[in-house]
Amino acid sequence: MIRRKPIQLGSLDSHGATMSHEGLKTVRVDNRCDFSSYSDLCICVVTWNMNGQVTYKDMAELVGNNRKFDLLVVGLQEVPRKNISRLLQAALLDSHILLGKSIMQSIHLYVFGLKDSDLFTKEVKIDKSPVGGFGGLIRRKKGAVAIRLNYKGITMVFISCHLSAHAQNVEKRNSEFRNVSESLFSQKLNPYARPAQITVWLGDLNYRIQGIGNYPARDLIHNDLQRERMPSWTDRILFKTQDAEEIHVTLHSYEAMDDIHSSDHKPVKAHICLKLSKPS
Repeated sequence: MIRRKPIQLGSLDSHGATMSHEGLKTVRVDNRCDFSSYSDLCICVVTWNMNGQVTYKDMAELVGNNRKFDLLVVGLQEVPRKNISRLLQAALLDSHILLGKSIMQSIHLYVFGLKDSDLFTKEVKIDKSPVGGFGGLIRRKKGAVAIRLNYKGITMVFISCHLSAHAQNVEKRNSEFRNVSESLFSQKLNPYARPAQITVWLGDLNYRIQGIGNYPARDLIHNDLQRERMPSWTDRILFKTQDAEEIHVTLHSYEAMDDIHSSDHKPVKAHICLKLSKPS
C-alpha cells in the first residue's frame, strides 16, 4: 500500500506521555545533521515488508549511496528464500561490515557497522519471539527477532517485528506486542542484564488508521494498489530511551522509499542520531 511520506516518527514513551495514542508521542524531524561531528552515534534504520520479492537493485536502493552513518539497521518481513545477507553486503560494497543478524524464517534483522566498528562492538546477542503465522511457502511468519549490542559504550536493542494483519485484529496485535515485549531478552532469564539505553522497534506492525472511513481517507492518502484496503501506516519505526536525561535522540529524516516497486509495501527509512549527556 502506497502512502504519502510520513514527517514524524513514533516514540515509545517510557513515561506514558500521550499525544494521539496512549504511550506514544510523535517526534518532529530536525533536518540538520552534522553526523558524527556532533553526535556520538548516527544510525540509519530501514524496515521493509518484501512480499516475497527481492532484486539486487532493490538492495542497492535500500542502502543508498550516502552512507555517512555509523550503523545500518535493516529489518525485513515476508523475506523470500534468498541469501539476503550476501545481497546487502554486496550492495554496501566495502563501506560497512555485518555485526549481527537474527533470523526467524521470513522475519530478518541485520546490523551493519563501519569497517572498523567491530573494535567498538561488544556483547552482541540475538533473540526471537514467534507468535504465529507460517514461514514456509507463504513466508508470512508472525513475531519478532532482535539484536542487542553495546557499541561505543551505548547499549542498544533493535527489534524487527511482523504482527497479525487485518483491521479488526487490534486486540490480537496488542497481545502479540505484549508477548514480544515480555519475552525478548527477558529479565526473568537474565535478571542482572543492564536495561538498553535505547530500544528501536521496526517492522510491519499492521495497525490501521482509526476514526476515518475508507472512502474519505482516499482523498487524503494516495493509494494506487489495492483500493479495497483501509489506508494505513502499517510499516513503522518507533524508539524508546531508558533515560532521556542520559541520552538525547534526534530524528533527522523519516520517509517512505517510493522508488522501490517490487512489493505492495514501501520501505520506510529513518536517520537517528544519539548524543550522550556529559557527566556533571
